[in-house]
Amino acid sequence: MTLNTVSQLLKETKPQNVEIKGWVRTFRANRFIALNDGSTINNIQCVVDFENTDETILKRITTGAAVHIKGELVESQGKGQNVEVAVNTIVILGDSDPDTYPIQPKKHSFEFLRENAHLRTRTNTFSAVMRLRSSLSFAIHKYFNENGFYYMHTPIITGSDAEGAGEMFRVSTLDQKKPPLNEAGEIDHSQNFFGKDTNLTVSGQLEAETYAMSLGKVYTFGPTFRAENSNTSRHLSEFWMIEPEVAFMDLAGNMDLAESFMKSVISYVLENNNEDLEFLNKRLLDEEKTKPQAERSELNLIEKLKFVTQNNFKRLSYTEAIDILRNSKPNKKKKFNYLIEEWGADLQSEHERYLVEKHFKCPVILFDYPANIKAFYMRLNEDGKTVRAMDILFPGIGEIVGGSQREERLEVLKEKMAALDIPEEELWWYLDLRKYGTAVHSGFGLGFERLVMFATGMSNIRDVIPYPRTPQNAEF
Repeated sequence: MTLNTVSQLLKETKPQNVEIKGWVRTFRANRFIALNDGSTINNIQCVVDFENTDETILKRITTGAAVHIKGELVESQGKGQNVEVAVNTIVILGDSDPDTYPIQPKKHSFEFLRENAHLRTRTNTFSAVMRLRSSLSFAIHKYFNENGFYYMHTPIITGSDAEGAGEMFRVSTLDQKKPPLNEAGEIDHSQNFFGKDTNLTVSGQLEAETYAMSLGKVYTFGPTFRAENSNTSRHLSEFWMIEPEVAFMDLAGNMDLAESFMKSVISYVLENNNEDLEFLNKRLLDEEKTKPQAERSELNLIEKLKFVTQNNFKRLSYTEAIDILRNSKPNKKKKFNYLIEEWGADLQSEHERYLVEKHFKCPVILFDYPANIKAFYMRLNEDGKTVRAMDILFPGIGEIVGGSQREERLEVLKEKMAALDIPEEELWWYLDLRKYGTAVHSGFGLGFERLVMFATGMSNIRDVIPYPRTPQNAEF
């Protein structure tokens, strides 16, 4: 007999013999097992004939236990499900101690579940979140594959700092207590494993650019690391990034690509993860009811997703956005935490959300940002003060995608690097792209966990990655 999944059985209508394995969610009245195997958020009810079942087996059917059930799929006699399994035989595959098993059938705080991250996917919320994470991953690869992109694995260990932030994790095999020193009394990195100072990457963008300038269209999707000592609900020390890079594409093409991409991956989960989204939507609505009226979101989770897929993204320059924000009611009445007073201000989430949720009521793409608040590799505009950068802003979250047309002119790039004290010898290979067949090219970056937060409605980034890495926390 073929082993069935809960997801398959719940779609069946005809009586048939079935065989299923899973974990007990609840067992009540010595008769009704709610069984789940991870294939769906829903459980299937398995009805035990307790009069003909060994009492020692019944005592071992506890929450968290793994069981193997053979029986007959029949029309359900109770409410809440169309079918159920009339159990013929049940084998306990793995016992669960009811006194110590932490994931009991009751409400648990997210803080408690983070402490038990190895078991938290046995709850409805986290099983739904991780199925959605998996679907989004597939949708990303599907989109790029269908649009002629090549998947590139960029280095995790690197000698360069793509963002120029300096907040990087060092990779070293040197003795921490007695590292070798050079004549100047400094650590002698020539004796390190790679013969130089190396770090965990903050971005695969620069390497992806090199491949785009030969393969045309490439993308990366891999882990990145930031040693930023930030313990907020929006920061992780280890996270995943999606970074496409395209040769011969300007900023307008970059915005077209990013809009098409975001609509595609969100449409995929709307079409394929309906049960999980409905559950998370209800969870979020219940959470919203506990908030003061003024703090409640105007859109529920599914409405937010459709807000992205069903609207054209409004495009406007940073300068236009500053004018709108400076003259807005929240700014004039000093409701913003960060008041907009002059051109050049670095926009905060509250400003971005105002543009999306209040002013335009659609996703927004801002472009042509001040050069001094953006990275060195972004193409300098003719005005000498702005760069060909673009950010996509979504409801409830603000910026979700950041990208630019890259600086393809060798001398301009060298001048920008010099101004920021970035040594040319560290990025000689990056400069080579501007010497040998340089051309307009563009790309963007999307923090995967930010996307998962948006798609699931989760408010803490620690709850959308299996095992979060944050300051003072590397458990599991």
